[in-house]
Amino acid sequence: QVQLVESGGGLVQAGGSLRLFCAASGGTFSRYAMGWFRQAPGKERDFVAAINRRGGTTAYADPRKGRFTISRANVKNMVYLQMNSLKPENTAVYYCAAESNFGPGVVITTEDQYHYWGQGTQVTVSS
Repeated sequence: QVQLVESGGGLVQAGGSLRLFCAASGGTFSRYAMGWFRQAPGKERDFVAAINRRGGTTAYADPRKGRFTISRANVKNMVYLQMNSLKPENTAVYYCAAESNFGPGVVITTEDQYHYWGQGTQVTVSS
């Protein structure tokens, strides 16, 4: 069973950047598809980005915007979320999620398909 710990959140001004980190332990990391979700105050948790086991396939909530990039380093048991040109509406708790019940090429974008979750890291974007 994998454990996930997020870090890298904080307070940033609008237009700034943050890189979130998710460290995995307790499992064979390369067997897990990974995802990032976020939950803003008073709202439901939403999909942000996902990546397949090997890192060759990604998916985004809005690929047209291109401000967020998900990546992973299996040798380090890490997944990352690079966030650029941040806006106040990006303020939320960001969660890392993992799931191993799908094939290596699968990218998982729905919350209820992930079994493992981290505790979240707060991102606050000031205007």
